[in-house]
Amino acid sequence: PLQLLLSAVASLLCITLHELSHGFVAWKLGDPTAKEAGRLSLNPLAHFSPLGAVCFLLLGVGWATPVPVDARNFRRVSPRVGMALTAAAGPITNLLLAFLAVVGYKLLYYIGPVNTLTNLLLYVLNALAVMNLALAALNLLPVPPLDGSRLLGLALPRRVQYFIAQHEQQIFFVAIALLFLGLLDGPMAWIQSQLWRFLGWSTSFVEILLGLGRAAGTAV
Repeated sequence: PLQLLLSAVASLLCITLHELSHGFVAWKLGDPTAKEAGRLSLNPLAHFSPLGAVCFLLLGVGWATPVPVDARNFRRVSPRVGMALTAAAGPITNLLLAFLAVVGYKLLYYIGPVNTLTNLLLYVLNALAVMNLALAALNLLPVPPLDGSRLLGLALPRRVQYFIAQHEQQIFFVAIALLFLGLLDGPMAWIQSQLWRFLGWSTSFVEILLGLGRAAGTAV
């Protein structure tokens, strides 16, 4: 029960910061829509999606209510670039959180005391890394309204982008069906493997800089 509770807390943190980052970047680019809607908040209830919660229980993959963005308000960049930057903020935030979680895990593993509290913290950090990478991988799928579709929009002709925007809701429900059937497991696994590879390389570099391997002696 305690592990389930800690996993739920970790999941809420991942999703909340993911959505908050979307709204924050949009706000900085000139669009106050998310801020005025109360979405620049660390309160998970501000981002809660009933459908996303049900899918999380059934499929192990969930999401929050999408942050409202009005691309017409962007002042510093074009609407297409603004939407791409706003979309990229979510996966980048999750990747950064996963990086910090793995670095924290290694620090605690090598130099932390051996006790029950340390084991619980290691579990939480591991859960944070896994969930953040899974959430980043899901959102990088080029399926509307996931973040990957906004990034792909930079390379698509405008008429294709317009068609996708017109049928976004239908495409989304098709994507849910594909998730339920496991037909998107392959692309998600590939994206996750690439993210884990990058994460492993970057955290190993930090580990060498901090001398954790040398400090642990033969433990490595």
